[in-house]
Amino acid sequence: MNPVLEAGAWGLVGGAALVLGAAVAWFVRVPATVTATVMAFGAGVLVSALAFDLMDEAADTGGIGPAALGFLAGSVTYVLANVELNRRGARHRKRSRGKQPSEEEQSGSGGAIAIGALLDGIPESVVLGASLLGGGGVSVGVAVAVFLSNVPEGLSSAAGMKEAGRSARYVFGVWCSIAAISGLAAAAGYAFLGDASPEVVAIITAVAAGAILTMVADTMIPEAFERAHVLTGLITSAGFLLAFTVSRLGG
Repeated sequence: MNPVLEAGAWGLVGGAALVLGAAVAWFVRVPATVTATVMAFGAGVLVSALAFDLMDEAADTGGIGPAALGFLAGSVTYVLANVELNRRGARHRKRSRGKQPSEEEQSGSGGAIAIGALLDGIPESVVLGASLLGGGGVSVGVAVAVFLSNVPEGLSSAAGMKEAGRSARYVFGVWCSIAAISGLAAAAGYAFLGDASPEVVAIITAVAAGAILTMVADTMIPEAFERAHVLTGLITSAGFLLAFTVSRLGG
């Protein structure tokens, strides 16, 4: 398969996990504690991928200094974008119960939530595509982390959208669009970084890692802790361990 198309296909697979989670939330009433449990697990999976598949590779390739600067740049950029989206009603876009505002409560919040969901997914897709640049196939650890974390993200967020009174057309329109854009972002990550130096790829990877970790702390952990409380740390650790094991076995 053409490498650009392969990258796009992997991005689409990761994005499809969001649609899967949204479908579960729409057609099945999932208890809030279950939603929190899978959200905590997904957070642990992502943290493991960040540490062992993204930042480790970025530091080895580009050096600790550029990797650290890229990581901080990604985190700061995410925070600045998130502050603006929060002001427009997207602060609780991953909350499953009673947090998301309806359009009547805050006009424009639906669009802000959609943009926020896209903001959360783009860095993951870019690193999925970039992971193919070495010629050895997609990073198993990153692919597993993205898929396993996207299911609870889609589930929790779609449950909140439904409770806020948003229609099935809106909910599935958002997630199907993000899945498609995720595929395009992964393809672009491969295409535009294909001729870049290893150092530039390392910095971009670190930028994405910083954005993803900030997203986990800002949007996933709060939802998980609100419902799972004392078990949040244990469940997150289980997700971390699974992703770490898969990464080692896949390598």
